[in-house]
Amino acid sequence: MPKALITGITGQDGSYLAEQLLEKGYEVHGLIRRSSSFNTERLDNLYRDPHEEQVQLKLHHGDLSESSRLVRLVYEIQPDEVYHLGAQSHVRVSFDIPEYTSDITGMGTVRLLESMRDAGVTPRFYQASSSEMFGSTPPPQGEDTVFHPRSPYAVAKVAAYWITVNYRESYGMFACNGILFNHESPRRGETFVTRKITRALARIHAGLQDKLYLGNLDAKRDWGYAPDYTDAMWRMLQADEPNDYVIATGEMHSIREFLDVAAARLGMTWEDVVEIDPRYYRPAEVDALCGDASKAKAELGWTPTVTFQELVTIMIDADVKALEDQLAGRGLRQS
Repeated sequence: MPKALITGITGQDGSYLAEQLLEKGYEVHGLIRRSSSFNTERLDNLYRDPHEEQVQLKLHHGDLSESSRLVRLVYEIQPDEVYHLGAQSHVRVSFDIPEYTSDITGMGTVRLLESMRDAGVTPRFYQASSSEMFGSTPPPQGEDTVFHPRSPYAVAKVAAYWITVNYRESYGMFACNGILFNHESPRRGETFVTRKITRALARIHAGLQDKLYLGNLDAKRDWGYAPDYTDAMWRMLQADEPNDYVIATGEMHSIREFLDVAAARLGMTWEDVVEIDPRYYRPAEVDALCGDASKAKAELGWTPTVTFQELVTIMIDADVKALEDQLAGRGLRQS
């Protein structure tokens, strides 16, 4: 049974990746931060009592800021594959907490790579890189496109990208960068713009909310479906040689277009309920991101399976259903 260690397992990508690896027969270990409130909701469908026999999902408390804990975990688990998804990943928030973002998103990658060397363990390593690294460089963006980051988050991701390349070249590690463009799902965090839109429109449609406040509606992104992208992560670590890959749909849509599709699904006119709040503008905007994933298609056999229209529909339907369940008293955590 192969073993995988996932940082950021409680996030959108981590939960989908854990599901996929468990289905493939992996023993999955996840790094989680200690919290006084529940932070494992996305893993509820996978969780088993640790006292049961042959539990394939195991969670460990730790933090990307504490290198000694990372060394011990890597040594004790002896993973065959490490998927490094953990980060402070909110771009707008990174302007408010740049030092923390740099430490966790950038230096956290260094600590994890060093923990593998210190523990004397040689797993295959996946680094979650980001299309935000391209910043103001015009689309389309591919593996050879120059980086021009426009946020502390993106700068930290560039550092993490290059340290991964450096460890691959310096120490012969099987280390890959997945440069993933925007990927969404019903598990997307509620402060990210796509989920913010679908959740708010569902509430407005139900009469529970009056307005949705957004920032730049003209920003254009390449949006895909998160489970497709976590599948690409696994494919990278199954390749014969380590390499870096752009994962994207090759289509670009604006936030206005996202609003159009989501509102139409509910029979609404979004212009009546959306207001612009300057507080949501970034100090330095990224206008357009659109990826060229031809390398991943040729070498990994990867292609996206969900269209933009289907993605928005999946998300809005899920938020409508979640709201209906909440109002009916179904699916609520028992006190």
